[in-house]
Amino acid sequence: MATLAEVAQHAGVSASTVSYVLSGKRSISATTRQRVERSIRELGYHPNAGARALASSRSNIIALMVPLRTDMYVPVMMEIAIAVATTARTHGYDVLLLTGEEGPDAVRRVAGSGLADGMILMDVELDDERLPLLRESAQPAVLIGLPADTTGLTCVDLDFKATGALCVEHLAGLGHRDVAVIGEAPAVYERHTGFAERTLDGLRSRARETGLRLLHRPCEGGYDATAVTVARILDERPDTTGFVVQNEAAVEPLLALLRQQGRAVPEDVSVIAVCPEQVAVQASVRLTSVSLPAQEMGRHAVEQLVAKLDGRGGDEVVLLPPELTVRASSGPAPVR
Repeated sequence: MATLAEVAQHAGVSASTVSYVLSGKRSISATTRQRVERSIRELGYHPNAGARALASSRSNIIALMVPLRTDMYVPVMMEIAIAVATTARTHGYDVLLLTGEEGPDAVRRVAGSGLADGMILMDVELDDERLPLLRESAQPAVLIGLPADTTGLTCVDLDFKATGALCVEHLAGLGHRDVAVIGEAPAVYERHTGFAERTLDGLRSRARETGLRLLHRPCEGGYDATAVTVARILDERPDTTGFVVQNEAAVEPLLALLRQQGRAVPEDVSVIAVCPEQVAVQASVRLTSVSLPAQEMGRHAVEQLVAKLDGRGGDEVVLLPPELTVRASSGPAPVR
């Protein structure tokens, strides 16, 4: 591997000039800069990360905190993480992935060690215990998610409250009056996870406004748990003609159970899902859905953080508007 001295010799300049070209700390003529950059490319030189960090007081690393829990749909989390990593590289940053459920300890460790220049936090709860420490820290950070109090924070998220309202509007417009919500696992609501609580708030608010009767039941997902949940719903509300599903693991079991009961989709029952596009289009019935803009959320989070690191960004909340795509799973309510 080429050294900085070899690059200097190849370019016919001093080692300090090569260092200045790399760090940008001094103005170098365009001709000299181009000659040094050409030598760097031809020799395949890569600056030592540790030395570069000491010289610039930056690590060029972003810490991404993604607590991986069994009650969360991991593919979506990983899609966001990949979007963060690829966008970060375009800005010259690498990503340190932290997947443990460490809470404030992870924030304290990153902020106190200089391990990363900034942080992106996922799986945000309404009263997230990481936030007081984050507000006290001088380190730039962005949340992918929305807590109850966004004061002093920078956040990006899908507008989940508007998402819930959009699902109700669609079904109410089709004449459905009794709608059931198959939600995330109970633990997600027990933690007061922001996206789940906000979706439910939007569903309930718009249901009251439209006169639609709404029943919400959490579900662990999987066939057996979904079967128990659906049986409970239909026992409590036998006139249910619409389902909103915010649980990827319950989508296909629900469709299978409805088929077994002789309930045709959408002639007898309409189904809407809040899920990734891939889940909606690959289901046994192509689902009317509000997709999760995972890549867009990851990209926005990195761009907000880079702006803060460069001294250009302030505290801001970016809510991405939901888009409902009508497919084969929703139709007019059956005439009873």
